[in-house]
Amino acid sequence: MKKVDKTLRDIGLGKLADEGLKVLNRAAEDAVGEATPIFVDAVKGITFTDAKNILLGEITAATDYLQTNTETQLTTKFNPVIDKSFKKVGADKIWTNLTTKYNNLPFTKKVNPDLTDYVTNEALKGVYTMIAVEEKAIREKVSSRTTDLLQKVFALQD
Repeated sequence: MKKVDKTLRDIGLGKLADEGLKVLNRAAEDAVGEATPIFVDAVKGITFTDAKNILLGEITAATDYLQTNTETQLTTKFNPVIDKSFKKVGADKIWTNLTTKYNNLPFTKKVNPDLTDYVTNEALKGVYTMIAVEEKAIREKVSSRTTDLLQKVFALQD
């Protein structure tokens, strides 16, 4: 997407690139609301061994656990929400326009025209990246442990 965005801007199609980015972000935002119950179920399913591995594991052990236990379900949930959002605002047509123009440019590596899959994967990467950022902060900074439970649990790690 970055290559498409940069190339379109370089050839004077910045407005089209802006429009494309706006609808991509809106679709991802629509889908993220579907994540909460899936994460709650994953947390409820944590075993004692999982909790020990998370607490004593690497700096992103909790994120890794969540990704392993939620990614398939989130993909299944996000995909139709993103697809519906795209169709509602016409993003699928905009993306087709963008990729057609881009893919017809000489000396460019062709991009995948499946917008829904692309945005689903990018939205999930974003979700897990944000979780990892929070997890790292909680593990490294006492001030990020904003609840009594977090303070008690991670005091054991310190």
